[in-house]
Amino acid sequence: MKRAQDKGLLEVHVHDLRPWGLGKHQQLDDYQFGGGAGMVMMAEPLSNCIEHFQSERTYDEIIFMTPDGERLDQKICNQLSLKGNLLILCGHYKGIDERIRKLYITKEISIGDYVLSGGELGAAVLVDAIGRLLPGVLGDETSALFDSFQDNLLAPPVYTRPADFRGHKVPDILLSGNFKKIDEWRHEEALKRTQERRPDLLD
Repeated sequence: MKRAQDKGLLEVHVHDLRPWGLGKHQQLDDYQFGGGAGMVMMAEPLSNCIEHFQSERTYDEIIFMTPDGERLDQKICNQLSLKGNLLILCGHYKGIDERIRKLYITKEISIGDYVLSGGELGAAVLVDAIGRLLPGVLGDETSALFDSFQDNLLAPPVYTRPADFRGHKVPDILLSGNFKKIDEWRHEEALKRTQERRPDLLD
């Protein structure tokens, strides 16, 4: 991602919410109505922050990283890689005031069925998964097209030199130079690996 930014292919800006906090302590969270454990990020600071950035540019999506969002997958990454500007909101504590979700958020994304202490790691995962799909980011333009999940299959096994490592040899087909047969072998191996490890992808 650093190379992508150095090349001008991707811009990532990280902003602290604290400047939009309320009062002399720049408060961002408060107790939830109705009682219960956990603090909630307040509507006003979040609203002021989002509207500040909206005044500077138009966003194709305003994304909230949350455990109850849509599960991130390659299809979502492909779609988002075609967008221009994305604003990603990282939650903390018990979550954010529901009214922010209703008023501003256009897409909610989860990176898995577990809870982190904040949304920053999820946002970093999302940025990396999208960024590597942008033209010019990877050394080989076609590399991302053959990643796991691009065609609902896991990637097939890959090998490099030496051809014989401690008695374990590279499959002969990969040394044959017959690229049509190699493509067929890779597809068959991808199917086999997906069936063994992630049969749900084949449903």
